[in-house]
Amino acid sequence: MKETENLELCFEKMMVENIGTKSGGETSRGVIKSEWKDIPVELLLRILSLVDDQTVIVAAGVCHGWRDAISWGLTHLSLSWCKKKMNDLVLSLVPKLPKLQVLILRQDTPQLQDDAVETIASYCHDLQELDLSKSFRLTDRSLYALARGCPNLIKLNISGCSAFSDAALAYLSGFCRKLKILNLCGCVKAASDRALRAIGYNCHQLQSLNLGWCDRVGDEGVKSLAYGCPDLRALDLCGCVLITDESVIALANHCLHLRSLGLYYCQSITDRAMYSLAQNRVKSKHEVWESVKKGYEEEGLTNLNISQCTALTPPAVQLLCDSFPALHTCPGRHSLIISGCLSLTSVHCACSVQAHRAASSFSLAH
Repeated sequence: MKETENLELCFEKMMVENIGTKSGGETSRGVIKSEWKDIPVELLLRILSLVDDQTVIVAAGVCHGWRDAISWGLTHLSLSWCKKKMNDLVLSLVPKLPKLQVLILRQDTPQLQDDAVETIASYCHDLQELDLSKSFRLTDRSLYALARGCPNLIKLNISGCSAFSDAALAYLSGFCRKLKILNLCGCVKAASDRALRAIGYNCHQLQSLNLGWCDRVGDEGVKSLAYGCPDLRALDLCGCVLITDESVIALANHCLHLRSLGLYYCQSITDRAMYSLAQNRVKSKHEVWESVKKGYEEEGLTNLNISQCTALTPPAVQLLCDSFPALHTCPGRHSLIISGCLSLTSVHCACSVQAHRAASSFSLAH
């Protein structure tokens, strides 16, 4: 089997590295052939670090030494390569992996069911990152289980899990208060103003939130986030058609470390929102030194998507672009995205203007 051969090769490599050569110059590869059970746990873990996750699963069936090493040493695991019977694999593996901190269960076709997530919550209490994206079969049972069993979650991706309710998401936020990165893209039932109020109340460390295409999200929910999550750095509101300038104004006033904002197809956004972001750039500058002391990077928007925001006018967007030098319209550096806004074609970043002037000067000189 290919995976077993990989283990053998890694074993020989590690033994050569650790034991070196015999006296007389003969390499140890030809003379040292320990049983798997004789290899120190530390060496087994180093071998595991050299192979892929599928090979790690095979190793678990080799002998007790491998199983023990994996059980007590494995902290990161991805099963996204598993195209069939992922649910069964989780049920059989996870009880043996109590030290897991990162678990990636991204799927192309839905396989996971609630019993798998309940098993994760029962055994992996140190879990910090979990990816359940596209798990269409999961219900609220999964979120309730995670709330009770995985309070140390920092990063959670449940994008596309369309069966979750806002009540279950609100419940989760009350227990998983350390969340910093949360992906709710496409969670049309879970992402509501009610859930966002709970997240704003409970998850004060939140830095990144994806609410793409959650069309029940309105101003009240976004304002709750702005008030409760002042360290928010990235917020995707693409397709949240109910939000207005009030949401952006609240973010501009309270989330001074915001770096990325997605407003695609938020057609109720007007110049008022753009002016608010630009004006609060000055307020943000006054806090840069305090931010540096706390270890923050230089503040200011670096990505803004206002595509299809057709109510915006060039003066407002140009002022915003001038206020945030990291926003670019020039080729290859598009971080101010304005596609679908035909009235904004005159908006250009500073380097784009400089390039145009340089080209004009060159033409005149020749």
